[in-house]
Amino acid sequence: MGKITSALRKAADERIQRIDKINKFRDKDQFIVTRSKDSKVDPRIITYFDPKALITEQYKILRTNILSLNKGKAPKTLVMTSSIHSEGKTISAINLAVTFAYSVHKPKVLLIDADMRRGRVSRYLGIDTEAGLSEVLRGQADLSDTLFNIKIENLDFLASGSVPENPAELLSSDAMQTVLNKMRGQYDHIIIDTPPIIAVTDAGILGAKSDGVIMVVQAGRTQRGIVKRAKELLYQSHAKVLGHVLTNIEYHLPEYIYRYL
Repeated sequence: MGKITSALRKAADERIQRIDKINKFRDKDQFIVTRSKDSKVDPRIITYFDPKALITEQYKILRTNILSLNKGKAPKTLVMTSSIHSEGKTISAINLAVTFAYSVHKPKVLLIDADMRRGRVSRYLGIDTEAGLSEVLRGQADLSDTLFNIKIENLDFLASGSVPENPAELLSSDAMQTVLNKMRGQYDHIIIDTPPIIAVTDAGILGAKSDGVIMVVQAGRTQRGIVKRAKELLYQSHAKVLGHVLTNIEYHLPEYIYRYL
């Protein structure tokens, strides 16, 4: 009985110590990344503001895992999607693109906002654009005129453009395939942000044209059945699901605690 009591006391002490560590970090605002005075980039793009941050390290791990797929032959064109809205998909896509651009071998990276219904990448990057993917696919703008450099070496961006009447049809068109084929010849990595798969078919359409899909899932919010249904829709579209990114979870490591997204 004494051993059990001692073990319970030890477990309680360790729990108190963990809580104290959490409080110390919160008191010091360790979970907050502030925006630079001269930058319009959203502070949640942590890989841009702090390449050495703990969350940035998680994106580096994700990058490493992606690069190690297919026996070292990394997928070149990646589609980012989620089951439903507000799971951290777009923020994850931007952070991953920045992480790829910061790689040691300096690859050329293209980030495409293919959510022509309610694209948000431009807003997160603090960029005002008059034309983007929508105009390119409708023949109203040249691709070369719509590419932006966002002051990150080796990283270019193609905005979603204005909202068209038929986004799914544009994404499934020969014009979209032509854009992807051309960009594959110019960039080492292409990351495409798309709408949630359950809401519309866009992610499935582009997933079938890409090397694979990364699904973003928010912990504690997205139900397992919804995620399962989302994967079924992707498989039905002949898209290859490469893996998942779990957001909104808190990790405890021996020396520090931090929040992932």
